[in-house]
Amino acid sequence: MAGVEIVEVGPRDGLQNEKVLLPTEVKVDYITRALDAGVRRVEATAFVHPGRVPQMADAEAVMASVPRRAGVTYIGLVLNRRGLDRALAAGVDEVNVVVVASDEFSRRNQGTTTAEALDVWHGIASAAGVPASLTIAAAFGCPFTGQVSVDRVLEIAAEACRSAPREIAIADTIGVGVPTQVRTLVRELKALGVPLRAHFHNTRNTGYANAVAALEAGVRTLDASIGGIGGCPFAPQATGNIATEDLTYLLHGMAVDTGLDLPALAATGTWIGERLGIRTPAQLGRTAPFPPLPQNGNGVSITP
Repeated sequence: MAGVEIVEVGPRDGLQNEKVLLPTEVKVDYITRALDAGVRRVEATAFVHPGRVPQMADAEAVMASVPRRAGVTYIGLVLNRRGLDRALAAGVDEVNVVVVASDEFSRRNQGTTTAEALDVWHGIASAAGVPASLTIAAAFGCPFTGQVSVDRVLEIAAEACRSAPREIAIADTIGVGVPTQVRTLVRELKALGVPLRAHFHNTRNTGYANAVAALEAGVRTLDASIGGIGGCPFAPQATGNIATEDLTYLLHGMAVDTGLDLPALAATGTWIGERLGIRTPAQLGRTAPFPPLPQNGNGVSITP
């Protein structure tokens, strides 16, 4: 089966919902460890109001310190023109804009209706000067108003396409979707002719099944968070992203190439949990790949 690109979102979507405010140097170390594990596309931070999301208050400092390596792309989340200006000044390679599929959640998350957020998207996309992607959040359900229809997501995506996004990501922000819904939505969105990305949370233990469904439906870019940390501070009971290490184990078992180093990912998931003082949702850090990796004479696993 063809390879998959995994976008590492732990430094942004992962850390934004954690109670511990990590120092900038720890965030940069987290990103560096991800790069050392083979990650080449990272959502590094968000350029949002520090009073609303204090975990992202050091966005400029993070971007000033991240390793600049050939082939590595850093994404900055922006929600308005001020955020865009900050992101561009900080040297991001891409920007990602979130439009929430329900008006109520959009008001709580961004202070705008969905239609108003789309207007902001058009302005950002036209002024960015770097690739701009759009994430449709709560694409499968809203914590305040219930289910979100396929037609609603298609309407948002079609309107977004007027500003030629690099890609459109469908995000199950509160982890309510199931594989049949994923397949249907991806099939309908593919007709728009824009590259698709998928972003799943594992709130109800369906995130990995949904990732496989998206893959089988033709999506070739998946978001994940090392350690499985994360969630949305404005969505009640929204828990972590699917874990990069667990997703990688799953994909490798399906003979899908990711280019990632599984032991290095698992070790980083354990490491970030220790810094946050939590037991991360990821499983690979508590067990081992199977079959076991060959070892050298010092008992250290050798990555194939």
